[in-house]
Parts: sequence; structure tokens; C-alpha cells
Amino acid sequence: MAPTGRLLAVAALSILCLQGLVRDSGAAFAQTHLPPHRIVHAGENDGGLMPELPPSGLMPMPELSPSGSPKPFVPFLAPAPLAPFFNNSTPKLSGKCTLNFTAVDNLMTTTAVDCFTSFAPFLANVICCPQLQATLTILIGQSSKQTGSLALDPTVANYCLSDVQELLLSQGASDNLHSLCSVHLSNVTEGSCPVSTVDSFESVIDSSKLLEACQKIDPVNECCSQTCQNAINEAAQKISSKDGGLTSYSGSPKIDSCRNVVLRWLSSRLDPPSAKQMLRQISNCNVNGVCPLSFPDTSKVAKECGGTIKNSTTCCKVMLSYVAHLQKQSFITNLQALNCASFLGAKLQKMNVSTNVYSSCQITLKDFSLQVGSQESGCLLPSMPSDASFDHISGISFTCDLNDNIAAPWPSSMQAPSSSCNKSVNIPERPAATSAQNGVNHKNLRLRQLVSLASLLLVLLVQG
Repeated sequence: MAPTGRLLAVAALSILCLQGLVRDSGAAFAQTHLPPHRIVHAGENDGGLMPELPPSGLMPMPELSPSGSPKPFVPFLAPAPLAPFFNNSTPKLSGKCTLNFTAVDNLMTTTAVDCFTSFAPFLANVICCPQLQATLTILIGQSSKQTGSLALDPTVANYCLSDVQELLLSQGASDNLHSLCSVHLSNVTEGSCPVSTVDSFESVIDSSKLLEACQKIDPVNECCSQTCQNAINEAAQKISSKDGGLTSYSGSPKIDSCRNVVLRWLSSRLDPPSAKQMLRQISNCNVNGVCPLSFPDTSKVAKECGGTIKNSTTCCKVMLSYVAHLQKQSFITNLQALNCASFLGAKLQKMNVSTNVYSSCQITLKDFSLQVGSQESGCLLPSMPSDASFDHISGISFTCDLNDNIAAPWPSSMQAPSSSCNKSVNIPERPAATSAQNGVNHKNLRLRQLVSLASLLLVLLVQG
């Protein structure tokens, strides 16, 4: 894909607007047009009624004031690690958890930002839940340096999970993370694995070989070469048979439990930032390998677009209406969008839709992700692991690509299924511009765009 025209969006959450949204669902926004990019800031809540939605059903985005000087999203400095972001309450800890939270204070702060309040569900699959799971794994791994244990006792585990929730909640995270990310005792205990201590683990495993395979993961090739993942699975298989039982199959509860133990051991041998990078990269291979969207019934699309299309306008109208339902679900990565396009295309083909409706209806990969902005642009997250960020000017933000107009690929019986290791569509791993590249840079137009997530939440509430 030619780099010209790449438009980066940094989706920014206005804390003040979100607090107003919780109190009441009314907010008034002003809109002007300042092409080719927008710097969005929080509008003042003047108590007015919610403006009427345009025919698209999407709320117009608040724009930069004519003065050109955006107001700060959050009028206070960024908090110190483990200090509350948005409230003055002190987390109520049990005092019975043996985990060393101090060793991972920066990691806890990152997790709280990644899983910020009501917006966590829209980032859960790609950012929030992988980061939360990595945090739990690193917490146990780092604490094992003092305790010698790579798993928590089930009784202590309940207290620790509660303490983690309290600490994250005090820093602005969602209060529903355990449910949202399916966190269970098995995430922190030994489960059915017969090995749970550092000494017993190192007596069975060639630790130097395992560490060598995983301490420096190739961020581009690991998902295909699986160098670290294969070493982890091999170690999990080995310790699972330490009790003399039958060899377990890959994906069995016993192997999964032992795999968690292996990851905790690795996290104890790496510093927290390196451990986080390793864990997020491994989980990202699984994240990018599936489509996380739920697909409603396609019978209406099949009726209008199946066989010989009689009316292409009607077909595209129904098809775009169907895609609009997908756009309300979640932010997804560009590789996930590729999987979603392939899945939906195959589903339609089974219902006798032989025409490439993606091409005829101009559907691109970004049309499968949550939509942002007055132009209804899809926000595709980068396929490489990323985090949300916090600063006192823009509040909570994350990077997404609003202008990757890559045509959604229509499945062909002559082609192998699309994958990140063998794909015919060129998808960038992450948007190339940084905060220092927020203007026209030679031949590439790389713009930084702030999109109010508070307004987006308001839109979703109205649409829902």
C-alpha cells in the first residue's frame, strides 16, 4: 500500500466528558470543519440537550476551537505509579496477599490505563485483557524470587485477585475486569500441573535453553517461527509428566496449567518490561489469528446479493447495513480485520453469494472495526502489541489507523486462506508516524488526530 495519505488517529478519552456522561447522558458539542485533520477536545457541558443525530446515526465529533488552541483534557499532572488517577480513595487491600506489588508498580499503572473504566470492553480483546494477564503472570514470577513458588495457594489467590482489582480500580480501571477478561483462580494457581515451585521446575527443565529461546523474541517473525512458543510448549509437556501420569495432549487443562507455570518462571528471569514484551508478543499471535466479532444472521444479504444480483444498489445497501452492525462491537487489529473479512466472505459464499460484494460495495478492512469520527472512519489497531497511554494534555489515548483503505479480500477457492504468515494483502504492522511526526513529512502525510472516546461512548449508548 502506498504510504501517501496515511492518516493516524490517536483516540483520546476526555475524563471530564466521561464523568459528565456517567452523571447524565446529555452533552452539547460544537462542530466545525478543519480539513485535513482534527484536534478534538472536550466540550463544556452546558446542560443542553443531546444534539440530534445525523442520518448516519453517529454523533458529530467535537472539533478544535477557531482559536486553534485545544484545552487540556485533564487539568492535572499525570499520577505517580500506584497513585489514584481519578479519585482520592485508598485501595482497600486484604493484607493477606503475598505478591510483591511494588516490584511491578509501573506495570500496574500501564494496566490501569489499558483497561480504563467504561471503555475497557472496546479494547478488551486486543489491549486490556492481554495486558492484565501479563501483569498477573509477572506478579507471580517476580514474587517467586522471595517465595520460591510459581503458583498461589487457592485461598491466598482469592485475596490477591481482589487486591489486584482494588489497585487497578483506584487508578481508573474498570471494576469488571475479572468478568470481562475471564480471570479465574486457574490464572494464578498451579491448577492441575504437578510442578509449582522454582526448585522442582529447574530440576526438570533445561532452563538456559528455555531462556535463550524467549528472552529476545523476534517481534515480526515469532508468530510464524514460534521459536519461543515451541520452547514453552515443550517445557510444559515435560513438567506435566513429572508425576508419572500419561502424556497430556496439547490444549488439555493440565498442559495449559503447566504452560502458565512456564510463563511465570520466564517472568521471574526477565525484568518486568522484558517479561511484558515477551508475554504480550506471544498472546498477540493468538489475538491476531482469529476474528473476535460476532456475526448476526446473513439471510437478508444472501437474499439481495445471492445468485445473479438484480439490483446492485439494494444489495450494497443491505450489505453496508449488515457491516454497520459489526462496527458497533470492538476495536480490532488490521490482521483481525483480515480474518473477519475472510470469515464473512466464506459465510456469504455458502449462502450462494458469488459476487465479490466487498469490491462492488467498496468495503475495506477498516469497515470491520469500531467507527470513529464524523467521517465514520474505522479505527484499526496495529497488529503489533500496543498500549494506551496517559498524559495531562490528551488524557487516555491510543494509536489507530484511520486511513488504511485496504480492500477487504473476497475469498477465492484458488487461494489459500489468508493468514499473517502467508497473506496476499499487504498490511502494515503499526502506523509509522509518532507524536513527533504530526505534520506533512516530505511525501508522506502523517497526521496526528485526537478522537474523543467520550463522544464515541455516547454514540454507542445511543445506538445500542
